[in-house]
Amino acid sequence: MASGPTHTPRAAPSQPEAAPCRKRERPVLLALAAAAALAACGEPASSDLFPLEPGRSWTYRVTTDYEDSSREQGTLVLRSLPRDTLAAQDGLEPGSAWHRRSDSGIDYWLRQDASGIYRVASKSDVEAEPRPDKTRRYVLKTPYAAGTQWQADTAPYLFRRRAEFPPEVRHGHPGLPMLYRIAALDQSVAAGGTTYIGCLKVEGRGQIKLFVDGVSGQRDLPVLTREWYCPGAGLVRLERDELTGAPATSFVYGGRLVMELVELES
Repeated sequence: MASGPTHTPRAAPSQPEAAPCRKRERPVLLALAAAAALAACGEPASSDLFPLEPGRSWTYRVTTDYEDSSREQGTLVLRSLPRDTLAAQDGLEPGSAWHRRSDSGIDYWLRQDASGIYRVASKSDVEAEPRPDKTRRYVLKTPYAAGTQWQADTAPYLFRRRAEFPPEVRHGHPGLPMLYRIAALDQSVAAGGTTYIGCLKVEGRGQIKLFVDGVSGQRDLPVLTREWYCPGAGLVRLERDELTGAPATSFVYGGRLVMELVELES
């Protein structure tokens, strides 16, 4: 991809998704764009790698190529709103939380402490109150060093069955454990015609057992993500693979999703 203007890392300010979307159904992914204090000396602050202060917006271009040769394209817009005060419920600690909203109709609330940035609740437009997460859903976890790991649940967003309605496998598999790790620091990445540098790369890996066809039977299928968080911009690129490698006659097919930042307002 041709490189555009280069974004250089800035000194960390005092403030800090996935969600992929589809043009039609717009599922929420954002490995967060779900889930901190300053990390070790010389490392960027999580607040700089995932800005949370109100008044910002991120517009992403989302492209999904499926194994049945179809393609879906759309956009996802995330906005950071003023802090909210959350009431205690279902294990949720009361107090202030950063508020984000996507134009797919999902609201998120996040907090930060010395351990990193994590999501504490979410709400769709059909829900009356925020729904607390049972455990912390980290977006980024300290220390910011290659090898730092954490686990969070996601869902299989791209796997589909050919002969069922609704076809999306996620309706029957709402909880899919993913192991995330910081794969590399000081990375460069292209997104939306811009090259960002000084970025942190996160990789996620999980698997799901699905009946593929009469020959293969059930198989463990990998779910892979790659995310780049860059100083001053936050999440600039996300890639997600849910691929079967199976022939066109199989019962299940998957796809590859790419979400890249095309506009940032602050």
